[in-house]
Amino acid sequence: MAEIGKAMQRRVAIASLIGTTVEFYDFYIYGIAAALVFNSIFFPSLDPVIGTIAAFATFAVGFVSRPLGAVVFGHFGDRIGRKAMLVASLLTMGVATVLIGLLPTYGTIGIAAPILLCLLRFMQGIGLGGEWGGAALVATEFAPKGKRGLFGALPQLGSAPGFLLSNGIFLGLSLLLSDEQFLSWGWRIPFLLSSLLIIFGLYIRLSIAETPVFQRVLDKEAQSSAPIVSVLKTNSLQVILGGMSTAITYVLFFTTGTFGLSYGVKTLGLERSHMLSLTMVAVIAMAASTLICGMLGDRFGRPRVIMISGVVAIIWSFFFFPMLDTKDSLMIAAAMSITLAVMGGIYGPMGAFLPELFKPSLRYTGSALAYSLGGIFGGALAPIIATDLAANFGSHSIGYYLAAMALLSIVCVAILRRRMPKDFSEEASSEETSPAAGGTARAAFSAN
Repeated sequence: MAEIGKAMQRRVAIASLIGTTVEFYDFYIYGIAAALVFNSIFFPSLDPVIGTIAAFATFAVGFVSRPLGAVVFGHFGDRIGRKAMLVASLLTMGVATVLIGLLPTYGTIGIAAPILLCLLRFMQGIGLGGEWGGAALVATEFAPKGKRGLFGALPQLGSAPGFLLSNGIFLGLSLLLSDEQFLSWGWRIPFLLSSLLIIFGLYIRLSIAETPVFQRVLDKEAQSSAPIVSVLKTNSLQVILGGMSTAITYVLFFTTGTFGLSYGVKTLGLERSHMLSLTMVAVIAMAASTLICGMLGDRFGRPRVIMISGVVAIIWSFFFFPMLDTKDSLMIAAAMSITLAVMGGIYGPMGAFLPELFKPSLRYTGSALAYSLGGIFGGALAPIIATDLAANFGSHSIGYYLAAMALLSIVCVAILRRRMPKDFSEEASSEETSPAAGGTARAAFSAN
C-alpha cells in the first residue's frame, strides 16, 4: 500500500469526482427535462398542473428504484469488489439515459411513450443506486489518514459539476433554439451527449485498483452469502436512520433545482434561460460548501457539522420562497445559493458518515441502501409535495416542509452518532481519533 499510496489516492480522487459527475449529469438532465418539457410531450392531454405532477412522478420513479440498485450492486460490491460495480453502474445509467434521448413521444406512439419513459427512469435509478455506494467506498477506503471526510466529499462534489453541465447544455439549447425546436428535438441532445461522457467515465474508472480495505476483507473476514439479509438483520436501524438523516439534502436540492426551476418559469413567468442561469450560480455555492464542510467533518466530527447545518436549514427554510416571490434576480440568486450552500453543509460530510456506520464486509450494501432510502424519503417526493403545497396553500407553506425535514435529519444523526460501530483503524485508510472529532470519532473508529 505504501508504494501505491499517494499516486493511487490521487487517481481514486479524480475517478470518484469524474465518475459521479457523469452519473449525476445523467440523473439531473431528466429532472430538468421533467420540469420543462416532459409534461407537454409525454402527458399532453392532462391539465398543466396535473401534467407537471405526472412528469415529476416519473422523476420520482428513479428514486424508488434506487434501493433495488443498492441491493443488487451492493451484493456484488461486498462479495467481488467495489471497482467492478462502479463500472457496471456507470454502464447501466448510461444506456438508460441514451435510450431516453431516442424515445418516441406521446404524439408518436401514444400511451406506450410514458410507460417506456418510466421504465427507463427506473433503470436510471438502479444505476445510481449502485453508483453512490461504490464511489463513496472507493474514496473513503483509499483516503489518507485524517482526510476521509475530504475524500468522502468528492463523490458528493460530483453532483455540482454534473448539475452545472446538465444545466449549461439546457441553457445553451434554450438560447440557440426556438421553443418549437426545443420541444420537437432539442431536449434530446443532452441525453444523447451522455454517450460521450460514459466513455470518458469508463476510461477513468478502469484505471483504478480495488480498495485495500476490500482486499483485507477477502483475506480476513467471512463474507456474507446474502449481504442484504445480514444488513437488515444487524444494521436495520442504521439503514433507516441513515436514510432519513440524508433526506433533507434531497429535499433542499430538488426543491431548489427542480421544483424551483419549474416554479420560476411557470408561476413567476421568468425566462427559462434566466432561471437556469440563476440555478447554476446556486450550484457553485453548493459545491464550495460541500467540499469545505467535508473537510470540517475531519476536524470537528461529521455528526456535529451535519447537525449544525441542519439547524441553519430550519431557520433558513422560511426565507427561501418569500425571496423567490420577489421576482428580483439578485434575491432569487441569493435565495437559491444560500439554500444549496446549507444543503452542502449536510451533504458533504455524508459521504464519509454513512459508510462509517457499517463494517467493511457489509459496507457497500448498507451505505448504498441508506443513501437510496434518503432519495425516496426526500428527492422522490419533494417536487410533488412542493407543487401541491404551493397550489393549495401558497409557496410560503413549503418552508414548513423544509424545516420539518431538517429537524428529522438532526434527530436521526443525534441517534446515529451514538451507534457508529465501524472502525477504519485497522484498514489501509485509517485516520487518527482526537477529542476535536466531537467525541464521535472514538465510537466510529473503535475496534471491530
